[in-house]
Amino acid sequence: MATPDTARQIAAMGSELGPAVLDQCKQLFDAQQSHRALALPPIATDLAYGPHVRHRLDLYAEPGGARRPVLVFVHGGGFLKGDKGGGTAWSNAAVGRMAAARGWLGVVINYRLAPDDMWPAGAEDVAAVVDWVRAHADEYGADPARIILCGTSAGAVHVAGYLKLRPGHYNDVCGAVLLSGLYGYTPLDDRDTLYFGPQSDYATRMPMDALVETGLPLLIACAQHDPPRFQAEFLGLMHARLAR
Repeated sequence: MATPDTARQIAAMGSELGPAVLDQCKQLFDAQQSHRALALPPIATDLAYGPHVRHRLDLYAEPGGARRPVLVFVHGGGFLKGDKGGGTAWSNAAVGRMAAARGWLGVVINYRLAPDDMWPAGAEDVAAVVDWVRAHADEYGADPARIILCGTSAGAVHVAGYLKLRPGHYNDVCGAVLLSGLYGYTPLDDRDTLYFGPQSDYATRMPMDALVETGLPLLIACAQHDPPRFQAEFLGLMHARLAR
């Protein structure tokens, strides 16, 4: 948990994202999270949920217990990079451990990256993970009726894309968490086109319609010090849902 001093250090980083900011954030929480990594290792690593080398996931859970709800975490990375982590690489693995510490099954995934794999690869990979969790529920004590998807940044885009690609998502998941994502309310930048393709095709590929119309319970958020674009995307989606 962030102390007032930590909060001031975060504020001093400003609202620009990049390697330097990520390194500073890691330093703030490294001691705490490294300890947790030792206390709660994964129960399974690098399980294949598809044929691609990036189709891998790690599982986190406390020993014993009945059927667990499931939190699937989809990392960010601007569509071009990112990793599920594990061990001392805790920044994404920490979400799986957080879920496990609360009695859930934490599922932290890798997925295909641009520019080699473009839209809708990320959304398809989320769908494949959902199918994998449901198929292996008995093996790992998962409750297939209680699967929550959580994505941050590009991961939020892929979760939202899954809702667009699979109109019957109500039958497979019971909620989604979208953190600091891009949903179609601001123009693409050059990096985004490496995943989505040309600006001219943007509207047909973005998940705005699915996010506005879905009745699935959603938690939509951005952070106080997020870049202005993330905040504009958050507000655009919230206004569209309010109007609907």
